Amino acid sequence: MSENATRVRDVRPEDAFDVEAVHAWLAPRVPALDGRPSPQVRQFSGGASNLTYLLDYGDLDLVLRRPPHGHKAASAHDMGREVRVQQRLRLHLDVVAEIHGFCEDPSVIGSEFYVMERLRGTILGRKLPEGVELPPEQARVLGATAYDTLADLHSIDVDQAGLADLGRGPGYVRRQVEGWSRRFRDALTDDVPPAGELMAWLAEHQPQEVRASLLHGDWKLDNLVLDLSGTPRITGVLDWEMATVGDPLMDLGASLAYWVTADDDEEFGLVSDQPSILPGMPTREELVERYLARTGLRTGNWTFYEVFGLFRLAVIIQQIWARYRSGHTTNPRFANFGFAAAVLLERAERLAGCR
Repeated sequence: MSENATRVRDVRPEDAFDVEAVHAWLAPRVPALDGRPSPQVRQFSGGASNLTYLLDYGDLDLVLRRPPHGHKAASAHDMGREVRVQQRLRLHLDVVAEIHGFCEDPSVIGSEFYVMERLRGTILGRKLPEGVELPPEQARVLGATAYDTLADLHSIDVDQAGLADLGRGPGYVRRQVEGWSRRFRDALTDDVPPAGELMAWLAEHQPQEVRASLLHGDWKLDNLVLDLSGTPRITGVLDWEMATVGDPLMDLGASLAYWVTADDDEEFGLVSDQPSILPGMPTREELVERYLARTGLRTGNWTFYEVFGLFRLAVIIQQIWARYRSGHTTNPRFANFGFAAAVLLERAERLAGCR
């Protein structure tokens, strides 16, 4: 994970687990742990879905991932799916972590979990880590590299990778629109707009699917581990829990919902946790053009993908906000998520012409 120490903190009491039980389960699976005592455990503060922990064994660091507590969407937080994607994709993409073990037995810590290698490098948040500089020319290279890598992911042959069965065949766009609309209604709280016209617009303006590709599902800078010692390059990609097979332009639209630029309105700027506003960063339009040139794909109605991406992100934030409102999580990072969901919905409605 990140070398930025501010992203690692003491484990929140609500997220604690039996460290001795994890060590007893893990030690036989990792030869380097033979004879070692249990690790010191810290929690990564980044991420708003699955929980991520640092297992510190002194000169060896590992990372544990597990689902959160409380209500969860039925298809979310599938540890086995996340593990399988990384194990198979690692053969085709050199930025995927090695998995050391997957525990399906909930009696160990109360849920499934897996342990993987710690990917070394820098992870960028809204503000650059102390001591990190990203001048305009490097920022531009980083933005381009991030979306070149996404294009390369989308160009992997899913049959050859053994991951074609992650998808459900034709109808991906329809299923996405219907599914995220349903999730939004299920998580709606009384302080967030109901967005009925927006959901109707999405249902009425669905484009034809361009092809079936492997999708990351949450592609953004703070899921990329970076080497910034020279020309920026990606050394690792994190958080594969939403990976699936479907229309790659839907994945691109979902990703660019996070890509706030310096000329965007102030409220939208508050939503992003990545430094895409830095001087030199490409615009959304430039990234779309670059991606299409690299993949050879075409889109006749980019507005749909942009609106969908904003709506989808609003739903993800709203689901977390509903958990926070109900007391299932007390993470202070989520205290303004209701406001963030409303901002995204309003922006999507303006682009769709619903306002």
